[in-house]
Amino acid sequence: MNVGSLQAEENVSDSMVDTFYAIGLVMRLCQSISLLELLHICVGIEPNHLFPRFLQLTERIIILFVVITSQEEVQEKYVVCVLFIFWNLLDMVRYTYSMLSVIGISYAILTWFSQTLWMPIYPLCVLAEAFAIYQSLPYFESFGTYSTKLPFDLSIYFPYVLKIYIMMLFIGMYYTYSHLYSERRDILGVFPLKKKKM
Repeated sequence: MNVGSLQAEENVSDSMVDTFYAIGLVMRLCQSISLLELLHICVGIEPNHLFPRFLQLTERIIILFVVITSQEEVQEKYVVCVLFIFWNLLDMVRYTYSMLSVIGISYAILTWFSQTLWMPIYPLCVLAEAFAIYQSLPYFESFGTYSTKLPFDLSIYFPYVLKIYIMMLFIGMYYTYSHLYSERRDILGVFPLKKKKM
């Protein structure tokens, strides 16, 4: 390998590690604003179901604010860059589709893409979120962040809470995936693919 290719690899590595420092504030702001989507669903602006969307937003908020933001060492992990790419890819398509749907514009290809992209990406997001939690456990253990002593010799050991949360992530993923799949079936029934006659 020559020096130029080594420097290029090092620059890519540094840029992935610096992802949180470059766009972490913007991601926190966007994810906080995305909580308004729950209000939109309650008011009736968006026709989505509240509970599955609540699960998706809650898992992102917990991962971003509790796991990544609170542990500086986790912010430098590659999984943060991967998570941000997955989250933004899903949101870019979903919000474009939702915005156009609200104003009455519909494109069959965008509808199909919006209802299909999540199928491979959403499970990968959950795996990446679980991996981020796994990578954060040693830091929560050594620093004692969020671990609390309670009266009567009781305590909350936060790494245990995170381990339980990892299991809950996969249970929530099953519920959300099932809901999104049935929603996809209902919505794409409006746009059936026509078979060519031979």
